[in-house]
Amino acid sequence: MSMSFQHPLKAFSLGAKSAANLAEKIADNPVTNKTPQCMVTSIYQMHVSAHCCNVTVLWCKNLMNHSLNLIFNNPEEGEIYYSCKIDLKPWFFWSKRGSKSFDLQGCQVDIHWDFRSARFFGSPEPCSDYYVALVSDGEVVLMLGDYKKKAYKRTKARPALVDPTLFYKKENVLAKKSFSTRAKFKQEMKQEHDIVVESSTTGPKDPEMWISIDGIVVIHVKNLQWKFRGNQTVMVNEQQVQILWDVHDWLFNAPGAGHGLFIFKPGAPEPDDDKDDSPKATSSDSSDLSKYFSTTSSAPTHEFCLFLYAWKME
Repeated sequence: MSMSFQHPLKAFSLGAKSAANLAEKIADNPVTNKTPQCMVTSIYQMHVSAHCCNVTVLWCKNLMNHSLNLIFNNPEEGEIYYSCKIDLKPWFFWSKRGSKSFDLQGCQVDIHWDFRSARFFGSPEPCSDYYVALVSDGEVVLMLGDYKKKAYKRTKARPALVDPTLFYKKENVLAKKSFSTRAKFKQEMKQEHDIVVESSTTGPKDPEMWISIDGIVVIHVKNLQWKFRGNQTVMVNEQQVQILWDVHDWLFNAPGAGHGLFIFKPGAPEPDDDKDDSPKATSSDSSDLSKYFSTTSSAPTHEFCLFLYAWKME
């Protein structure tokens, strides 16, 4: 198999790549760090007054720290406007409710958060009962969490006229056999999809892998030792979703020494002009994936893409 699997950050414009790189300067890069840690990175594009701004939301947890980092930067030049860190450690002297203010290109932005009732389920990002609200000029320009009513009551602000757009999410998951995450393939929809990747790479049988969305197996790969890289397009609620995977390290590296990479991208695959007469790709194909990571792609930067780094620990 000669397929090349390029670094996923090449899939984005300068603004997205810069924001992702800035986030990884604050926390250790899970791709290169020998001791991986649980981390969730999301990049939003929001509007503050007349300005467009990228916000990198980085949830990070290891044996020593548990924190939320917010990085605000110029979407075109990558210049950092402001960054702040909120510790989530359950220490008795730490307040789980607070606020900060900063100046963004002449506009005041207030950050309000409440983690007093936050619930976690295996991820550094809370699953419910919290909020993080960014407010500017009387508008909530970005809202995280499900305690929206409490956030609006506390901030006394109205919803933004232009909704923020989530166009990048990367999650670093450590597990033995099952790796799970959640994502919206349509950003206007409220419901997130449950995504689970399960594997069987040891034992008398040939290694296998299953990818499920909302409890339904959409991809089942047998003979994984020969099909450790591939791509397939599936239907999720009448929407096409491209799924790409590379689990070479699972099979040929020591446990914990490498990760499996899974990419979920809504929409139909781009046509390949050089292979118009060839059959469509299936999960067993080893076609070149480089077109998904082209820096010259004409796809708009607001198209959502999910990257799941699955570290198999024994």
